[in-house]
Amino acid sequence: MVGLAAIAELFGGNAGIEELEAFYPIRRDCLADIPKTRFRPRVGKTLSARRWHAAFSDDGHLDIEKVLRRIQRGGIHPSIKGFVWEFLLGCFDPNSTFDDRNQLREQRRERYAMWKTECQNMVPVIGSGKYITRPIITDDGQPIEGEDCHVTSAVSDKKVAHWMLFLHQIGLDVFRTDRALVFYEDEANQAKLWDILAIYSWVDDDIGYVQGMNDICSPMVILLENEADAFWCFEHAMRRLRENFRCSTSSIGVQSQLGILSQVIKTVDPKLHQHLEDLDGGEYLFAFRMLMVLFRREFSFVDALYLWEVMWAMEYNPNIFSLYEQPDAALDSNSTQTLHAKELKRYGKFQRKNLQNGHMDKNCALSVFLVASVLETKNRQILKDAKGLDDVVTILGEITGNLDAKKACQNALKIQDKYLKKAKKS
Repeated sequence: MVGLAAIAELFGGNAGIEELEAFYPIRRDCLADIPKTRFRPRVGKTLSARRWHAAFSDDGHLDIEKVLRRIQRGGIHPSIKGFVWEFLLGCFDPNSTFDDRNQLREQRRERYAMWKTECQNMVPVIGSGKYITRPIITDDGQPIEGEDCHVTSAVSDKKVAHWMLFLHQIGLDVFRTDRALVFYEDEANQAKLWDILAIYSWVDDDIGYVQGMNDICSPMVILLENEADAFWCFEHAMRRLRENFRCSTSSIGVQSQLGILSQVIKTVDPKLHQHLEDLDGGEYLFAFRMLMVLFRREFSFVDALYLWEVMWAMEYNPNIFSLYEQPDAALDSNSTQTLHAKELKRYGKFQRKNLQNGHMDKNCALSVFLVASVLETKNRQILKDAKGLDDVVTILGEITGNLDAKKACQNALKIQDKYLKKAKKS
């Protein structure tokens, strides 16, 4: 990325495609294949660097209400995306001071460095600026000879062996990640993404690594220069999304969300739901990828980032930081009934509606309503042309790169409103 500070200084709330391309330059040989970007920072709507800095008090307390309002209207300017994302994802408490956050950031960097050293001692290529794309051990833990392999003896520890078996698959996925971006022409940047995913899969051995995590992590690597900061941003995103990646022979991670999606469509558009049922698509498995990687494949890179931040702003819960840092603490469901209007403004629009309607199912995420809004936009075509599930997949495939993130979010909120009203009556 080039000239972030310089471009930020020029930014007065409005920027064209040229400025956006300066932040996320695309390889020339890929320009023809990249979907058109619809997002544009706009004066009076997009959260600019000036507005962002003005939202802090002298000692560092953040006025999250002002920030959310601006993001929900027009997203975040590229020069500050990474820093704002850290708050949206709960890395930092808006009520903390500059000193509090500096201290916490240093503690997290030290913890990441400790984990990285631990992994490096087992596989020295970690942290070298390179990465592997070939297996380094066999399924039974025997080392495989090769220039990338530094495993000299059989691996008997099950956790270590299980982790090592992931590493080449992570490398293969890293090689394919966002290849149209100039950023990933540099092998050091690819290696940075590989290091973070490899270390995360070591730390979270319950989930490990699943294809698609690379799509979630890549923007953090691009937006946050410090590797440890990018890791913690990804780690906090995974606290929201990790269940999406929990798959077994009998279930998929997003199954509960697909069940909610089925309920939503059945409630707001029973005719469409019945048609999908008749096509043996009532389990909505065709929406699997959209939910798992948050529409990364359905939007251009820039629009996907815009979509994510608007979603996270709309779903924002002011207690997110304390809940992440104290996972045993639980929100008192009765307290949501007594929240004053002023307090409710500190929640995102989507979360606020859920609170006001007493609808607290964590699987009923905004992403579910986004999929519902996509299905609604294709309602007529599906009802008319879909004679089988392959037709549904083809019709939905046509939206790739052509979705308007802002309209999709607005429609999702309308569907949420319609669903909550009908669900309340029934």
